[in-house]
Amino acid sequence: MRYTPLPASLFIKNRAKFTAALLPESMAVFNSNDIYPISADSTLPFAQHRDIYYLSGLDQEASILILFPDAQQKEFKEMVFVKKTSPLIAVWEGAKLSKEEARERTGIQNIYWLEEFDTIFKEVARQAKHIYINQNEHSRASTLTQTREDRFILRCKKEFPNHSYKQSNSILHKIRAIKEPEEIEALKQACAITEIGFRRILSIVQPGIWEYEIEAALSYEFIKNRADGFAYSPIIASGENANILHYVLNNKQCKTGELILMDVAAAYARYSSDLTRVVPVSGRFTKRQKQVYKALLKVKDQTTALLQPGITWDDYNKEVGEYMTAALMDLKLLTKYDLQIASPKAPAFRKYFMHGNSHFLGLDTHDYGLRSEPMQENMVLTVEPGIYIPEEKMGFRLEDDIVIQKNGAPLNLMASIPINPDEIESLMNEK
Repeated sequence: MRYTPLPASLFIKNRAKFTAALLPESMAVFNSNDIYPISADSTLPFAQHRDIYYLSGLDQEASILILFPDAQQKEFKEMVFVKKTSPLIAVWEGAKLSKEEARERTGIQNIYWLEEFDTIFKEVARQAKHIYINQNEHSRASTLTQTREDRFILRCKKEFPNHSYKQSNSILHKIRAIKEPEEIEALKQACAITEIGFRRILSIVQPGIWEYEIEAALSYEFIKNRADGFAYSPIIASGENANILHYVLNNKQCKTGELILMDVAAAYARYSSDLTRVVPVSGRFTKRQKQVYKALLKVKDQTTALLQPGITWDDYNKEVGEYMTAALMDLKLLTKYDLQIASPKAPAFRKYFMHGNSHFLGLDTHDYGLRSEPMQENMVLTVEPGIYIPEEKMGFRLEDDIVIQKNGAPLNLMASIPINPDEIESLMNEK
């Protein structure tokens, strides 16, 4: 862990919001992620489950959180179980959290060793009428591997088949979407580190550089500045690769006259920023490249202004479509005939802009949130319109991270990161 731990006060507030939504006589259980094997004795780096982190601040494997506000004994209302350091662990891995450190990190007073879990859980489960379990119900989830949480749920239902089981995820989708000030500060820090990396890239891009060299330079700057690392798999897409939305090979040499689409950002304290910029390999945009770039930047600014409390996702997406259609008409990419033969389910602008304009952002790059409800103050969303033109061998996407505010304009957490094409050219040609 390179980041400075977030204050326990944040996790205390998060737990209060969660438990307020529980039914009476309810207990909720949250497990850490597994450490996943690769082969032989190799494993992937540990990545904490975002839900237990959101509610506790625990960033250590083999941890369990129990929330039971109606427990008969005070010591069972909030409990954390953590892995105890053994002499072997101390030598090979280093010490795990002590009980006092876990108290300081979480704000929970009742800390137990993991080996005590089975005994205590059986006792408290008998007091509960409902058990809230935490399955991954994200709209974009594709879970092919059984998790530590999944194994716990199967065991729990087998041992306590007569309990009523409820969903934690439905509560978390509502409360995680509204960010506390401490969370916005963590996102600001992630954006600040991302800016350092991007400005570094502007000084090194030139014809002949390889996409992976750009990725390496970004990784260096992110880690040097105490980021967790990349918030997601970096996309460094030069030339025609920019028309592959999830291009992650990053193995092409950047050539004179091409553009580089970089969708890459840092995470800090497990909070993800999300940035996309487009830069010219040669340091100057061509006339056509700048024309498309400026049209897209206008759409980004127009759609950012729409992010106000109360707007629905349907109304927002409708406005986005109208702004993008106008831009594509101005660029001579769409004609009136294209609009006439289009349908509501397949609007004409989708030929050049085939993904969404915004998604929730936070602990996950595609964070929790309900698109069935209007947008609210302190939601954090991306704004990322794109124009992809395979026939011209170029693709554009511009993306910033936006906080919806109660009064006034939305807050752009990436406002200081260069985006104006003239500024980008100027910075790339500084001597």
